[in-house]
Amino acid sequence: MDWTNRHIKLVMMMAAMLMITACSVSYKFNGASIDYTKTKTIQISDFPIRSSYVWGPMGPMFNNQLKDEFANHTRLQQVRRNGDLKIEGEITQYQQRNKSVSAEGYSAQTELSMTVNVRFTNNVNHNEDFERQFTATSTYETTQSLNSVQEELVTQMVKDLCEQIFNATVANW
Repeated sequence: MDWTNRHIKLVMMMAAMLMITACSVSYKFNGASIDYTKTKTIQISDFPIRSSYVWGPMGPMFNNQLKDEFANHTRLQQVRRNGDLKIEGEITQYQQRNKSVSAEGYSAQTELSMTVNVRFTNNVNHNEDFERQFTATSTYETTQSLNSVQEELVTQMVKDLCEQIFNATVANW
């Protein structure tokens, strides 16, 4: 009897382990809602800088990050022309302005902003086409020089802009 109970427990434990391993569920969230049977390619043009105030590295930084965003979060093949999806535009504004004033009447914080104009064409479904602007901002203490924080702030704004563009074009949120 003792031997039978052990066998029953062992068989039940093995069955439970088998069920646990056999019934695993895998979730993958990449944010994209793309029908890959219809949409296979994307064309992302380099965005030229059309702003009167510029920081040299921000153009290549933005263009590379935008392409990386789609390469890392979709299975779309990037092509130079005739893509099923097409993203193009320009960096239209890069500016700073006083955001807050100290008790002494001096600027305490400065806000840096970057705006891009995006034209999106969905050659599979033209109802999703649009042209619109996206803006990202970042704030720094006026006691710091722009030169000392510019790379970090532009990197943050570029990341934010690329996520906004990704969500507006392929995430359908």
